[in-house]
Amino acid sequence: MLFVVKCVDKADYLQVRLDNRPAHVEYLKSYGDKLFAAGPTLSDEDDQMNGSVVILDLDTRAEAEDFCANDPYAKAGLFESVTISKWKKVLPAE
Repeated sequence: MLFVVKCVDKADYLQVRLDNRPAHVEYLKSYGDKLFAAGPTLSDEDDQMNGSVVILDLDTRAEAEDFCANDPYAKAGLFESVTISKWKKVLPAE
């Protein structure tokens, strides 16, 4: 089952993001085949990173919640908000 994790950074927390980015990327990589897609959201004004979108193929919502709780960004207090939604990929068809 696919889950979309949408995270919004706290205002003026770019340095926290940058400081924790290497650990966050390694954490994402540790999910291997379960990681469907991941990347930062960007501001319209200057393309500055201001959040994250991660799509994971997991068995349960509890696993998605565990992913969120253990993300180095979350542990560093980067996020203003985090939402988890089930998602169904329709297109493009494989």
